[in-house]
Amino acid sequence: MASRDPDRPNIVFILTDDQGAWALGCAGNTEIRTPNLDALAARGTRLENYFCTCPVSSPARATILTGRIPSQHGVHDFIRIRQGRNPLLGHGDGKAIEYLDGQTAYTDILAENGYTCGLSGKWHVGDECRPQKSFSFWRVNALGNGPYRRTPMVHEDGREPEWDTDYFTKVVTDNAITFMDAQTANDSPFYLSCHYTAPHSPWGRDQHPEETFDRYCEHCAFDTIPDVPLNPTQMQRPWLNPDGSNRRELLSGYFAAIEEMDKEVGRVLDWLDEHGLRENTLVFYTSDNGMNMGHHGIFGKGNGTYPLNMYDTSVKVPCIVSWPSIVPEGQTRRELLSHYDVFPTLLDMAGVPGPEDASLPPSPGRSFAPLLRGESMPETDCVVVHHEYGLVRMIRSHDWKYVHRHPWGPNELYDLTADPGEITNLAEVTEHAERIMALKGKLDAWFAAYADPNRDGLHEPVAGTGQINVVGPNAEGATRFMPRPAVIEDLTSASG
Repeated sequence: MASRDPDRPNIVFILTDDQGAWALGCAGNTEIRTPNLDALAARGTRLENYFCTCPVSSPARATILTGRIPSQHGVHDFIRIRQGRNPLLGHGDGKAIEYLDGQTAYTDILAENGYTCGLSGKWHVGDECRPQKSFSFWRVNALGNGPYRRTPMVHEDGREPEWDTDYFTKVVTDNAITFMDAQTANDSPFYLSCHYTAPHSPWGRDQHPEETFDRYCEHCAFDTIPDVPLNPTQMQRPWLNPDGSNRRELLSGYFAAIEEMDKEVGRVLDWLDEHGLRENTLVFYTSDNGMNMGHHGIFGKGNGTYPLNMYDTSVKVPCIVSWPSIVPEGQTRRELLSHYDVFPTLLDMAGVPGPEDASLPPSPGRSFAPLLRGESMPETDCVVVHHEYGLVRMIRSHDWKYVHRHPWGPNELYDLTADPGEITNLAEVTEHAERIMALKGKLDAWFAAYADPNRDGLHEPVAGTGQINVVGPNAEGATRFMPRPAVIEDLTSASG
């Protein structure tokens, strides 16, 4: 009945979509209901300073899988599903792009070492219609993302996508349980990617269970969310009123999506308990990127504004890891960790050796398995994290954050001890010039060590509006990204 060998744990990797680190009860949000995730944190370790490598979906997901930064794997923006061969979508030229073709994922290594790998939910790294990265079970959203009702689903057996009319968050769990049920017929370990689209938009009342939506809409004060004028660099969104007047509706849908997702996570955990597998299953929970739902006057993540932003609310994500008797229970760790650390950490926890191919590019990731076993790590491994989004790059320590926008700025410097909300930009303050020079030097050196010149984001016009082709010389001159966006202007006066 799946693996009961303590040296070969089963792995359930739960990934949400656009969930800020602030959007959890156990992280201090007193208004959102996440009892199952709060219980998971009580039975495991919560990482308080955990970050995505890029504050938008596709690049972040590619980094989780490969352990490489966007300037290594070449996915720099969310992938627009416009070239797929899926006839249900009504467009496309028949050419689907596998953006991670030829790149090793940790699922490839797990499969080589006897794991059966299954994916249920969102892929969004290209060519949804074909199973990739050693997943033998493949039930994914053909759109990459989309509505919570009537979702075209792809199966690994090659059938054309079929419309599923049930609530998509529930569909993801149903398929995940189907996969786990099949694993009870043998003693081999399994790896499950359970990828929800929640709490990504849409957030309308018709998208989510009415009772949950209405309870928030009618009774929640939303005091945990800043209510400030819209940021003048807010990118236009079809669901956002230009004056921000539909704030309550958007927050109700966002909170409802998280509560419903929390219920489905509970179903996955209940299945493990009912089958006696909880003690030998590593559960790793996180989100692909953060989210502003009014924070800094923004509704969106890193591409919620133009120029693109790197606020903590965009780049910090929730992370909970649980494995009874192995991972300490009820702990919160403050070390700075990133998505590029997932690849080596999962392999380390599974007792599986990493790739030995000397031709592979160097990985910036470091295993934080010692922390998950209650041990210490060298301080130098957990004191700085780096991020990128096209021409925007950032370095962050516990105390300082520096954001550099190539080539002309505007740049940002924040004293996170005195100003954790990142309100006062110190980049133009003369007394901080040497600090900025030192941080910029470390930032440049880090990307010089890891970026691939053929996939470097500094060579690409990433604007937060979507990627439509591979990058660098392999694009053969083709357009790679959608044009720069329009922004909503003069919102301060319009919002009162």
